[in-house]
Formats: sequence, C-alpha cells, structure tokens
Amino acid sequence: QVQLVESGGGLVQPGGSLRLSCAASGSIVNINAMGWYRQAPGKQRELVAASISGGSTNYADSVKGRFTISRDNAKNTVYLQMNSLKPEDTAVYYCNLESGDLDDYWGQGTQVTVSS
Repeated sequence: QVQLVESGGGLVQPGGSLRLSCAASGSIVNINAMGWYRQAPGKQRELVAASISGGSTNYADSVKGRFTISRDNAKNTVYLQMNSLKPEDTAVYYCNLESGDLDDYWGQGTQVTVSS
C-alpha cells in the first residue's frame, strides 16, 4: 500500500503564495507520475499540475505561469508552489501518485482558501 500525506494548505489573501507538499510512503516500486488535483464546491475534480517521471510537467491553463510543480525523487515528495493566488484557486487540493502498475493513490486533501 501507498500512503500520501499532504501539508501546506491554509488561508491566504489574493496575490499571496502557498507551498503544498506531499510525501509518499509505503510499497513504492515505480512511480509514473505525481501531481496535484483540486476540487472546488459544486465542481468536478480537475488536474492542476503533474510531474511525469522522466522530467516533463503538465499544468492546467488556469495556473500556468503562477504555479510550479517539483519533485524530490529521493524523498518521494512532490511540491506545488502557488504564487499570485486568486479567489478562484480556492479548493481542496489532492495529491495523486500513479504507480508503474498504473494504480492511482490519493492523499486526504488539503484546503486552500484565497480570500481577503
């Protein structure tokens, strides 16, 4: 089994920054990708950013230029640096890991609220 533990959410004013962290532990053999999704009230969960093993990254259009995803492979940890936050970024952010066997694992979610 794989466990994902997220941290770093909170309340921030518009224009502010937050950094999310997600540490994976357990029976990790191979990782295809690690990333972040978010779900706002009344909306579907959506991809925010993904870090693909091999070095490529994907971002939602709405966060390009503001968010940066990075990974520490030695620690099986993925980070999401969020700058210039907007009220529409408010959501529960979930960490995701796709294993080499194409199994998906999810964290418990961390709330990000952008409000003045």
